[in-house]
Amino acid sequence: MGEKLFYEYCDVIGRPVVSRSPLIRSEREELLEAFLSGCSWVSVSFLWRPNLSDEGDNHVVELAVAGMADTIVTNNERDFVRGELRFDALRVESPATFLGRWRKQYGHDDDSNS
Repeated sequence: MGEKLFYEYCDVIGRPVVSRSPLIRSEREELLEAFLSGCSWVSVSFLWRPNLSDEGDNHVVELAVAGMADTIVTNNERDFVRGELRFDALRVESPATFLGRWRKQYGHDDDSNS
């Protein structure tokens, strides 16, 4: 987790209405706190500027590289794969693809244990 991403998440959960979310604001805040308790904070000391189509997403790639992440999980895959600067070891996957790969990798192929 980095500073810019943290403030972006805070902004989104603080909106009066978050589309497709059945949670009220206090529940979204509680969910964010639970999520943050499992995050490692990363300082970005080098700006790579991958020049993504949405300039506001560049910080996510920089955070992933600084944190030595292997995957960016997003519903916005299209904007992340069009950057001028690419990192071959960094995957960009949808949440569904990531979860499917994770389930296979860790032996949770079926949903019967859910």
